[in-house]
Amino acid sequence: MASFVARRTYEAMFSFPRQTKRNTWICCFILAVCLTSQAATTKRDSTKEITDGNWEDILTGEWMIEFFAPWCPACQQLQPVWNEFADWGEDMGVNIAKVDVTEQPGLSGRFIITSLPTIYHCKDGVFRKYQGARTKDDFLSFIDEQKWQAIEPISSWFGPSSILMNSMSALFKLSMFIRRCHNYLTEQLGIPVWGSYVIFGLATLFSGLALGLILVFIADFVFPSRRFSSSDYYQKKQSMEQARLIQQQEEEHEADGEEDDDEEEEEDGDQDDVWRRRRRGSPEGRPEPKAQGFPDEALRKRVVGNREEEEEEDT
Repeated sequence: MASFVARRTYEAMFSFPRQTKRNTWICCFILAVCLTSQAATTKRDSTKEITDGNWEDILTGEWMIEFFAPWCPACQQLQPVWNEFADWGEDMGVNIAKVDVTEQPGLSGRFIITSLPTIYHCKDGVFRKYQGARTKDDFLSFIDEQKWQAIEPISSWFGPSSILMNSMSALFKLSMFIRRCHNYLTEQLGIPVWGSYVIFGLATLFSGLALGLILVFIADFVFPSRRFSSSDYYQKKQSMEQARLIQQQEEEHEADGEEDDDEEEEEDGDQDDVWRRRRRGSPEGRPEPKAQGFPDEALRKRVVGNREEEEEEDT
C-alpha cells in the first residue's frame, strides 16, 4: 500500500512538467501561425484602393496608380509584380495604389483610360503616364532615379480635377447607370432587349424636349428681348405696315397709268392708219373696213364722202 502511494506521487510530480512543456510548444506554434497570418495580411494591405470617394487623396504626395480590370489577362499577369512593388512603397516614400475600372467607371472617364493596364505617376497633383517596362526593378528605378521627370506631364485641361474631366466622369457614370438599368429591365423584369431600347429612346426624347423648354424659359427670363418689350415697338410696326400699303398702292397706280398710256398709243396708231387709208383709198375700190374706236355712222359718212370725191375727179 505504501509503495502504491509513493509511485502515484512520483508520477504526479514528474508528469506535470511534461504536460506544461507540451502546452508551451502548442502555444508557440499558434503564436507563429498568428504572426504569419498577420504578416500576410499586412502584405496584402500595402496596395491601396482608390475609389470615387477618396481619389482626391492622390493629389498630395507621390503615387503610382494602376488601372486594371479583373477580366484583363495582362492585368492578371501584372498583379504579382505590382504587389511586390507595393512592398517597397513605404521604404521609398511612394504610395502604391490600384483602381478597378469595372467598379469605378467615373475614374475611368476622369483619367481617359483607353487601354488596360494603365499606370500613372502622380507627384503633388501633376500626372504623368508610365510607358516603361512592367517589372519590379523597372518600377523601383523609375521612382528611385526619378525618371518620371523626363516625361511630359498631362495638360491641366486634361487633368483629373479639370472641368472637362469632371464632365467625362459624370458621362461615364451615367453610361454605367444606364447599363445597370438595362440589365435590370431585361434580367429582372423580363422585358425584351428591343423593348428596353424603346424605353430608353422615349426617355431620351422627352427629357431632351423638357430640357429645351427649360433652357428657353431661362433664357427669356434672364435675357428678355428688348425688341418686344419696348413700348414703341407696336407703333413702329403699325407705321411700317401703313407705309408698305401706301407704297403698294402707288405702285399699282403707276402700273395702271402705264397700261392707259399703252392703250392711248394703240388708239392713236389706229386712227393714223384710218386717215392714211382714207387718203390713199382702198387698192381694190372696196370700202375700207370699220376702224376700231369710231362709231358706225361717222365711218359711213367718211366712206360716202370719199366716193363722191373720187367720182368728181373721174368726171
